[in-house]
Amino acid sequence: MAYRLPPIDTVRNLPTTQKIQLLAHLFEPCDTLTQYIIPKLFPINTEANEQPFKNYKELIDKCHSLFSSLLSEINSSADPELTHIANGIIGAHPRLGPQKGGSALSSHSNSEQKSLAGSSAEETARLVELNESYEKTFPGLRYVVFVNGRSRPAIMNDMVERIFRNDIKAERQAAIDAMCDIAWDRAKKLQSPSSQ
Repeated sequence: MAYRLPPIDTVRNLPTTQKIQLLAHLFEPCDTLTQYIIPKLFPINTEANEQPFKNYKELIDKCHSLFSSLLSEINSSADPELTHIANGIIGAHPRLGPQKGGSALSSHSNSEQKSLAGSSAEETARLVELNESYEKTFPGLRYVVFVNGRSRPAIMNDMVERIFRNDIKAERQAAIDAMCDIAWDRAKKLQSPSSQ
């Protein structure tokens, strides 16, 4: 049976393992993300019966706000520990196209990247080259974009523009924005009628 998001009014009281599973489906499996975000989404000093989110859009918007605050802290302090956290969260997303070292895509990423399949061997090689160039330009980051049916050439043009821009602050923000757009798209697909 496919995973379904639990009703939003039950999320606050889920065991931590189920919150981790929920976030892994919305974003990607990532210990750094869950260790950073769960205490901020569900503070211990909150009343047990208080439900902080009316719907999954609010939960994802709160994640976006927390990620953006993390980036603001990095931009003002250049704290290496915070940078490591942000890079870990962003780096949890898979590369577009062929994966290095034979690593597998999550079922969500596999489905989302279908529009990138079936292109020529030259385009596939170019995508690998662009991933490598991107990761050399932005050490510790991974190119993250909301594919949403866009073609491989459109994605590659975007990669080239972002590499050429060479702005690490803008790149981290673009990655966080895309991650949250992806999470909201996934949430809409993973909700059962009772959780909407």
